[in-house]
Amino acid sequence: MKAIQLHEHGGPEVMHLNDVTLPDLALGMVRVKIAAAGLNFIDIYQRSGVYKIALPYTPGMEASGTVEAVATDVTDFKVGDRVAYGFTAGSYAQYANVPANKLVPIPASVSFAQGAALMLQGMTAHYLVTDTFAVKPGHTILIHAAAGATGQLVVQMAKLRGARVIATASNQDKLTIARSLGADEAVLYDNFDNDVKRLTDGRGVDVVYDSVGKDTFERSLNCLRPRGVLALFGQASGPVAPLDPQILNAKGSLFLTRPSLGHYIATKDEMLSRTNEMFDWVAAGTLVARIDRELPLAEAPAAHIALASRGTTGKVLLIP
Repeated sequence: MKAIQLHEHGGPEVMHLNDVTLPDLALGMVRVKIAAAGLNFIDIYQRSGVYKIALPYTPGMEASGTVEAVATDVTDFKVGDRVAYGFTAGSYAQYANVPANKLVPIPASVSFAQGAALMLQGMTAHYLVTDTFAVKPGHTILIHAAAGATGQLVVQMAKLRGARVIATASNQDKLTIARSLGADEAVLYDNFDNDVKRLTDGRGVDVVYDSVGKDTFERSLNCLRPRGVLALFGQASGPVAPLDPQILNAKGSLFLTRPSLGHYIATKDEMLSRTNEMFDWVAAGTLVARIDRELPLAEAPAAHIALASRGTTGKVLLIP
């Protein structure tokens, strides 16, 4: 089969489309013929060496497709089932062997593109607004990078839960996208902390969802009401500097958390509860998984460049 492989860490150019041999199915595994593979910033971190991985390595942590074969002990899936998965490496390929407990069924009402787009970023948005800070009617939230794939989903899910949503983005076109998905207010990064205080009559927001990191962190704290929550779930602009906890006291007894998806899908039941709700929303037309672009597997380097440029406004997919 064809798969993208890394034999060294570096820029996008270190990714090559190679012929590789897929191992035989071990117990508990399912072979998936991949229809769409999703891109995420973790792929860039692994490729560049920010996150160390054993080489050679096939990138990609999520995909959707059709069950091609199942191990003898697998009873939850059968050949021909439509499935999606996340948190399993090797999706930049035509086929992947995936643990059965990482797979979820995709209903006929959800496309393969939507299924791939909703696994990591969709479940991230879901746990952020459902559990990290349980958004309810009357809450006001701030979501950074609101025109990105995860940000768009946070905007929509927060609105489904009855919140007032303030969104940030880097240009007017992206602000327009955020508003089109339901954001009540949308502001540029330039002066966002002052804008938020103005829009909330000085009170501040209940929660800030921040995937940008270094460039927004300090001003995100300034946006919070007393006892508000900053959920730092990414570092697109770089890691946040060490913090004196006394700052949280001085700014209003704030709460700071650094959540990770793995801790919010610790069981298969929890993962299914998230994906089932998202797929129901998609089927009902109340949640849109916007696809920015679909590229052939061989164009993985171009896909990484597009994602790293922060110029995308939705999910980037590779199509084997």
